[in-house]
Parts: sequence; C-alpha cells; structure tokens
Amino acid sequence: MAQTTDTTHLPIDESAAWRAVADWYKAYFTGIVLSTVARRSTARAAELVYHLFSHQRTERFLPGLQKLGIDHLAHAVAAAQYHYLSNDIGGVPVQYMYESERKAWIRYPVPRWAWTGTALCGIPTEVSRAMLEGWHAQNGVSLGNPRLGFVCTKQAADGQSGLEGYYFEYDRDLAPQERLRFARNEDAPDFDAAAAPRLPTTTWPQHRLAKAHRNYAMAYIRTALPVAVNLWGPQEAIDLLGLTGRLVGMQFYHETASRLGLNAPDPSHAAGRHNDNSAAAFGDFMSRLISAQGDSCELQRNGDHVRVFQNGWTLMDDLAQPHPGIATAFNGLIEGALAAHNHRLSLHTTVTRNQGRFEFEWLIRSARPSPSQ
Repeated sequence: MAQTTDTTHLPIDESAAWRAVADWYKAYFTGIVLSTVARRSTARAAELVYHLFSHQRTERFLPGLQKLGIDHLAHAVAAAQYHYLSNDIGGVPVQYMYESERKAWIRYPVPRWAWTGTALCGIPTEVSRAMLEGWHAQNGVSLGNPRLGFVCTKQAADGQSGLEGYYFEYDRDLAPQERLRFARNEDAPDFDAAAAPRLPTTTWPQHRLAKAHRNYAMAYIRTALPVAVNLWGPQEAIDLLGLTGRLVGMQFYHETASRLGLNAPDPSHAAGRHNDNSAAAFGDFMSRLISAQGDSCELQRNGDHVRVFQNGWTLMDDLAQPHPGIATAFNGLIEGALAAHNHRLSLHTTVTRNQGRFEFEWLIRSARPSPSQ
C-alpha cells in the first residue's frame, strides 16, 4: 500500500505558480543560447536563434494578428502592434510608436526579457541580429508584402539602451538582403502609453493573460528543442541541451520550489530552517511543477521511494513526429533540480510514446548513506 510522507507546504496560488513556470522555462531558453555560445560557437548560436525565431514567426505571427484583432491594419502598423501586444501578454516590456501607415516603431527597453540579469553580457551582436533576421525582417514575407522591411536603430547587446527599430514599407520590392538594415544614427520618438493599443478586457481577462504569460515562455522551449535536434543531430542536441537543463535546474530549483508553495531545503542548513530533502518532498515539487505547466500526473509514495507518472506532454504532444530526444534533453531540468534538492537521491527516468502522447515515469529513490557513515 502506498504510504505518504508529510512535507511542509504553503498555499498554492495558481497565478504565482504560472509565473514560476514561466521563469523556469525562460531560464532554460536563455541557458540554451548561452550554452551554445560558450560551448559551441557564436555562429552556431546565431544559426539556432535564427531558425528558432523563424519557426516561431511561421507558426504564430499570422494567427496572432487575427487573435489580437489587428489583421486589418496597414502592414507596417500591424507588424509593430503585434510585437507590442504579444510581448505585453508574455510579460515582456515593449514600446510602440506610430509614425505613419508606412512606418511604425517598436522598442524593447532594458532590461531585456530573454537575456535576464548578467546573461546580456554573454549575448554577441550576431545572436541578437539573428533574432531580427529570423522574425522582424521576414514579417513582410509572411504578409505577402515584399516592400515591408525592418530597420534596426539600436541593440542592447551592443551596449545601447535597448533593442529598437521600425517597420517601413518601401516604394519597391526588397531583395532578401534588404529586408533588415541598420541605421544607428536614427532615434525612436518617445513612447506615449496613452496612445498605445490595448487588449480588450472582455476577450483578454486577467486569468487568460496570466496563463498566456506562462505559455509565452513555454513556447520558446517547444520550438528550441526540435530545432536544435534538426540542426545538430540528436546526440549533440541531447548532450548540450541536457547539460544546460541540469545547470538551470540546479540554479533555479530553490527559487521555483518556493514560488510553487513548497519550503525547499535550505542549502546552508542554517539552524531553524526547513531541510526536508526527502524523496517525498521532491515528488511534491515535481507534482506541483507538472500541474502548473498544464499537465497531470500521478504521485505514489512507498516508504522512501517515490514514483511520478505523467501521461501526456501538452507542450509537445501535438508536434508532427517529434524526436524522442527532446524529452531526454528536457529531463535535464529535473536531474538538475534533484541535484540541488538532495544530491544523494537517485533518479531513474523512463520516457515512452503511446498513441501519440509522451509518457514520463520518474522513480526517486532514497538517499544512500554518506561516505562518513
């Protein structure tokens, strides 16, 4: 018979849990880019970012215009408003400045969402540019308007005060290399929040916005893992992204567990602090994390052994023939989190596909005796 172990819980706030998941996934995305720069090369990181954002644009841009109710606008205006509104939903500060039906500005002020904290120091110019080449420069292509291009006037990765530029519809068709150009001598007009577009509260209530904020961050991983596997081959992608996941999981476990309503073990072992580093406590962390990311799981405790079973992976199940390696790489996050929770616990993971759905089974086993015992 399954036995349960008491752990210390704090009340669950659904919106807070969604924000915790958003930051968990955002950290993994940032880590993937930084790992590629540091462990491979700037050129390969730029290639990854280009294909990632190009895929995001292909999948999300035109449907997003319709969802936001701006698909009827002039193309330069629609493209700029899309980035303003969609990023606002995702919790990313962006400014929008209308100049004319053929020219509309956007500005991503510092601090940058994707390159949190000191991560900005590790982002080369080429990687920032690759994002623009994969998305902003191709919006005219997506809209079937060969005259629409993007002009970048600032990049935060170059030490400027943000990422800034404008959509502009020229009088002629653009060659592919002309869709993105740089004009560092130009400066955006001031942002006027009162004049900026707003989401209708009837179709975008707070509950929907909170969930969309979570989904925004998760979408980057939904794209990054398959893109990396296709670019580099399964083994290299699994090795690099799995290692990155372990590093991110270790670094963000305690913060994430706390935000999910759990008193994670205090790594300092300070007197009077909660230090439940049991397998059962980690099972509770996994259960809350899985639930907050939109999936369901079963949690079974039998003495000092814990089994967590997840039937279905909402993030990836609807992909066409996803490579199984994406699940192996993603599991690095759990491995890293367990290492931070209690490095003497062991984790055995089994991933299968059943009727088009991923199934995960994690077995968390009791701590082995320390060498001094």
